[in-house]
Amino acid sequence: MKKLNDLDLKILRRLTTNARVPLRDVAEGENSSRSSVNQRLTRMIENGVLTSLRYHVDPKKIGYSTCTYVGVTLERGSLYKEVAARFAEVPEIVECHFTTGPYTMLIKLYAIDNNDLMRIVNGIIQSTPGVAATETLISLDVSFDRSIHIPDQLPQ
Repeated sequence: MKKLNDLDLKILRRLTTNARVPLRDVAEGENSSRSSVNQRLTRMIENGVLTSLRYHVDPKKIGYSTCTYVGVTLERGSLYKEVAARFAEVPEIVECHFTTGPYTMLIKLYAIDNNDLMRIVNGIIQSTPGVAATETLISLDVSFDRSIHIPDQLPQ
């Protein structure tokens, strides 16, 4: 992958602040052409720097009032990919991480309410082959949610 330069970082910083800004405005703000900005975005998408171009939906606004983190302990760490593939089929699970520490995996999910949470944790997660134990942590409030900071220069 070609290394990101200062203009790439400026484009990323601008778009992670407001993804709806027209490319024309990004180009004008950076003294560049719209086609140059578009080519750079295409390259960053192809190289996996930008992993998605999507809107962020507030789960509470569509009925998911419970945000939960579940620490999952597997019988064997080698089951991670198999279990992660099963969890990927559960639409309420929005993140899944293979971790160090007390859990083999940490997942984030949204449930409609506590009954729905019990359905997901007890009926799906805990019944998944290879899952030995779970610990559920309910988020009471989101203090902030943001994209990764885009520095002026990348670390060497």
